[in-house]
Formats: sequence, structure tokens, C-alpha cells
Amino acid sequence: MKKIVLTGGGTAGHVTPNIALLPGLREAGFDIEYIGSYEGIEKTLMTGQGIPYHGISSGKLRRYFDWKNFTDPFRVLKGFSEARKLLRTIRPNVLFSKGGFVSVPVVRAAKALGIPVVIHESDMTPGLANKLSYSAAEKICCNFPETVDLLPPEKAVLSGCPIRSELLSGSRDAGLAFTGLDGEKPVLMVVGGSLGAVPVNEALRAALPQLLPHFDIVHLCGKGKLMPSLAQKGYLQYEYIDAEMADLFALADIILSRAGANAICEILALAKPNLLVPLSAKASRGDQILNARSFEKQGFSKVLEEEAMTADTLTEAVLALWEERDTYTAAMKNAPSADGAGTIVRLLTECAKA
Repeated sequence: MKKIVLTGGGTAGHVTPNIALLPGLREAGFDIEYIGSYEGIEKTLMTGQGIPYHGISSGKLRRYFDWKNFTDPFRVLKGFSEARKLLRTIRPNVLFSKGGFVSVPVVRAAKALGIPVVIHESDMTPGLANKLSYSAAEKICCNFPETVDLLPPEKAVLSGCPIRSELLSGSRDAGLAFTGLDGEKPVLMVVGGSLGAVPVNEALRAALPQLLPHFDIVHLCGKGKLMPSLAQKGYLQYEYIDAEMADLFALADIILSRAGANAICEILALAKPNLLVPLSAKASRGDQILNARSFEKQGFSKVLEEEAMTADTLTEAVLALWEERDTYTAAMKNAPSADGAGTIVRLLTECAKA
């Protein structure tokens, strides 16, 4: 049986595409193991899938000054040594990296051992961890047509994003049963990412008096960000949803989301009218802004910049999205398939050493 090692971590966005690949990899005959950080979110998510998991030391790769910049390189070197030892034991035929700081020592160790490496870049502009891994990769998959021009031409593959198949088979009735909503109003679903989004949470909650007459609201607000004092009819808060996520997506009529690449590719696959509030450039390298503008240009999304977001502007944008929802749905349904799982599994099969 062929063996594959998956890696990537730091946020759920670096892990969920790996989860989306699991059914296809199993069908293709791969024995699957995972290398990630000792206690990152990737450990929880992958062990929950029954995948053998191995932890290594890792250090964050920063573009800004931090005293940890002086110590984290040593953690990366330790992680390289640990990853090399693990890969020598597992002896995979191919390695697939979804990025994040923990992936760099694993990819470099695979290169040193002659193991073929395939990387997936989610965002329009490549992240630092993936950039440091490009020379070790045989192929680099991506989600956006604009990204292809930023990659080594002999390695670039416009694959799209692997989408968890279960997200496409949710039940609206099951979503109503789970939430207790009666279905009389359209449902606005708010998704801030696995860690939540404080500015979005605050603006949404300030806009509740304006939005609740029009919508029932399902708010995934992030761990530790519930506000029980705001509990009221038509407004439901959850820290994080796992098994019921497909049913909540099926229930949602429109979606308010950050613009992380994996999240918006899932929304595209579901053809749900959406309002994107990308993470501010002050708090990131600006990748979400570029992601959002690409989807806006293609007619898939309405965009509201975080700096312009208030209770009033958020309400105005949500109501406008609702009025224009059919236009956005049509554009998304006419788009090429957004699910890259099949393409990536075929590529991994081709790259796997005999």
C-alpha cells in the first residue's frame, strides 16, 4: 500500500483541506499519517478523523519584530530533526503540505530524504511558510487564477480548494431542528473563522436591533466569545460547530464571513450569497483583502472593508445582499467546479514514488 504524510497547522484553515482529501486518498489506496505541532488545532482535528498523528517542535515564522524570533529558529531546527526521523520511520511515497509554520521543517526534511512534495497555497498571494518550501516542492497547487502567475511556472497547478464532501449534503430540516428556528424568516449565518472575529462580532451585535426584524441569525462567534446577555429570539450563538456545520450551511440563506481562502471556497461550492469582511491589512499581510476582491470581481461576493464597518454600514450591506441574492447565486452556479480534491489526489498519486 502507498503511504502519504499530510502536514499543515496553526489554524483550522491549514487543516480542513487535508480532511477533505481523506476520502479520495483512502479510495486511491493510500495509508495516511499526519505530522503537526504537539498541541495545535491540527492535532485535535486529525485525531478526530482517526489518522495516526505525530507531533514535532515548531516555531512561528514572523515578518515583524518579536523577541521569539531569536529562539524560534532553534525550534524549527529541532522540528526538522524530529520530522526527518519520523519520515525515515514512516517512509511515505509522497508528502502533502497545506502550509502554516509547522509545515516548513516537515517539507524540508522530506526534500532531504528524496520524498516527493506537493504543496497547496490557499490564498491569492503565497504565505511565507509556503514560499520557504517552494524549492522542495514538485508541484504547487492553488485556488486563484491570479496566483498562477506568482508561482514557478513549471510547478503551478490551478487545482481549486479541496472541499469537505459532507458540507454539500446538509439538511435544512436538520438545521431547523438543531437550532429550534421556525423557518419563517430568512437565515443569516455569520462565520468568523475557527478563532472568531472580534470586529465582526461587535458590529453584528450592535446591528442586532436593525437586522433581527428581517432575519434569524446563526452566529459562530469563536471560542470564549459568547455573550449570554444578548440571548433573544432569532439570535443564536455558538463558539464552534463541527458535526452540524453542513446542516447550518443548508439552513443559511445568506452568509457573512471573513475572507479566508478555504472558507470562501466552501461558500462558493455551496453557492450561498455572501458578504465578505476581510481581515484588515493592519492585522495581516492583506491576503484576505485580495481574496475578497477576486471573488467580488468574479461576481461571487459582496465586500465590506473592516475599516468601513459599523452597525449601520453592516446592516445596509446585508440588506443589499439579500435584495441582490439571485445575481450572486447565479454567478457562483455558473463558475467552474471549485472542489479541487479530485485533482489533488490524482496529482499525489502521480507524484508518489513506487
